[in-house]
Amino acid sequence: MAVETTRWGILYCPKNGLTSPRKRWEKISHALDVRKVQYDMVQSETAESVERLIKMMISNGYKTIVIVGGDSALNDAVNCLMMEDKSVREEIALGVIPNGLMNDFARFWDFDEDRIEQTIDWLMLHRVRKIDLGCIRYTNANGDRCHRYFLNCINIGMTADIMNLRRQTRRLFGSRTLSFITSLFVMLFHRMEYKMKLQINSDVIDRKVMTMCIGSGPGYGQTPNAVPYNGMLDVSVVYHPEVVQLIEGVWLLVTGRFLNHRSVHPYRTQEIQVEYAKHAMVGIDGRLMKTPVGSYRINVEQEVINFLIPA
Repeated sequence: MAVETTRWGILYCPKNGLTSPRKRWEKISHALDVRKVQYDMVQSETAESVERLIKMMISNGYKTIVIVGGDSALNDAVNCLMMEDKSVREEIALGVIPNGLMNDFARFWDFDEDRIEQTIDWLMLHRVRKIDLGCIRYTNANGDRCHRYFLNCINIGMTADIMNLRRQTRRLFGSRTLSFITSLFVMLFHRMEYKMKLQINSDVIDRKVMTMCIGSGPGYGQTPNAVPYNGMLDVSVVYHPEVVQLIEGVWLLVTGRFLNHRSVHPYRTQEIQVEYAKHAMVGIDGRLMKTPVGSYRINVEQEVINFLIPA
């Protein structure tokens, strides 16, 4: 049975860490109840359950779906929405209460994980903006043609390797932050480069590349000028720097000046053709995906998702 059009469907994606997931939700639910927001909440058990629960909310008729989670959970949500007919998608607005590791896309819109009340106040205004999505179109190991949408960015090469290494070290250290720092430290002394052939606009790049970021959003600092509403993708191609330059690059990344590094080559385009990127892993919105087989294409689709933005 369809629910009231004003009722929110909330998907709570707990994150592992020092903060109790139960206490975190209690803070959020209290702020919602004080403001008399009508909502139904479901909690994801695993990352794999997010898509199933989003599909359930869509089929039950929720017109406002709010993700309490990070970039990966948002990624699952938009991919579910893009499976629907345009007429269904047009009636649904997607919102976020940041609760992930990076929250990069939420941070772009000035949603702050520590300002729950402000975030809910903004969501209640129901200010909608149509946003772009990037899309990677590829062939998998079974020969099937596949595609996956992204809100923030795709990483190819070393940054995706850091994601994979972080996942492995997390099993040893438990802490996400400690595993990320350890992974980055290891990569500084295990600098990888990958033979790639890329076509970006009229340029053909055929050489060894350390990492590449394609951003519809800020790309964790690697595509800082990208915005998800101009119909374009920002691309940062990083050639192999020396150790001192690599450390400098990390500093510029942290301080928001990544594009100033001499080894970073920025582009703006609507489409990138990757002829090959040998042995390079691919990460999409902070989550490692299976490496595509053969060539693949990344493009942008304009104004396809209704997103709730601040006042």
